[in-house]
Amino acid sequence: MSMFVKLRRFLSAGIFATGAIAFAITAATPVSAACKNRGNLDTRFCDDNGDLVADTPTDASKLLDPDTLVFSYTPVEDPSVYENVFTEFMDYMAKKTGKKVKWYGAESYAAQVEAMRSGRLHVAGISTGPTVFGVNLAGYVPIAIMGKADGQFGYRLQLITHKDTDIKKVSDMKGRKIAHVTPSSNSGNQAPRALFKSMGVVPDKDYKVNYSGKHDNSIMGVANKDYDAAPVASSVLDRMHDKGVVNKDDLRVIWQSRLFPTTSYGYAYNLKPELQKQITDAFLTFDWTGTALKKEFGKKSDKFIPITFKEHWSDIRTIQETNGVKYTDDALAGLKLKKKKKKKN
Repeated sequence: MSMFVKLRRFLSAGIFATGAIAFAITAATPVSAACKNRGNLDTRFCDDNGDLVADTPTDASKLLDPDTLVFSYTPVEDPSVYENVFTEFMDYMAKKTGKKVKWYGAESYAAQVEAMRSGRLHVAGISTGPTVFGVNLAGYVPIAIMGKADGQFGYRLQLITHKDTDIKKVSDMKGRKIAHVTPSSNSGNQAPRALFKSMGVVPDKDYKVNYSGKHDNSIMGVANKDYDAAPVASSVLDRMHDKGVVNKDDLRVIWQSRLFPTTSYGYAYNLKPELQKQITDAFLTFDWTGTALKKEFGKKSDKFIPITFKEHWSDIRTIQETNGVKYTDDALAGLKLKKKKKKKN
């Protein structure tokens, strides 16, 4: 029986308390009596159709139709590098929508969520764990993911250490200096907290969690022996190795999970329906052949494939519920954690 099936059974039996989901926004509108279902969504949103994402407003005055669409990619590594990677796609989206498309290089997961809920960000690629925050707090609607033509996609949580350490199994992390990414990161924090317990290690009890801010910070920290070990996304480690930033031969994978969904791509819930369709079409018809996207991600993906938050993020939601995640202002602030400055030797 998979870990995720067990978690769901525990949840349904009432063993785990998920906690109340609340998020106070000064600009929020009063709860509408007309909303029949909201689930974990902020009070500004409604989910009458039960797909777990915010419904598009029926009031035309609340719909957005900006002259310029702002696009952002998850802040995993240097934002300026990824602006060049996505340039061809942004040009294609401009052609499909008839809009100008502008890049926004977010410095943190929280910055993306805050920009979308404020109406400053319209289309985004949001990392696995923070996707749930974007959906519930900002009205983010995931519609695509990078994958293969045969529908395959995903990455693994990998627990890595330097090859020179004596850490050979998960339980060896007790008392060591371990890096997690940010509180909202799936493979960098949420999944390890939910899964390591069954292997005899409780983060923040058996070892102190050191937040690095980004997956590449954790990976570099292990490679440079600043951290003894770190749970990271296999997709980020693969890209860093392919670029020559780190050498996998210097590292050892202690343990790895089954496949998780990678970064989701989607739009703000209150864009005009016609614009939503044009953006979706841009993702699903973009030809990667000969593009910077193909060069950057081509070993694992060669196109954008359709997904739904309800189906494809089921395990991620289960992990966050197991950890008692609450989609609040304080939790969002935790997504702002950045890399601490290294001391010079």
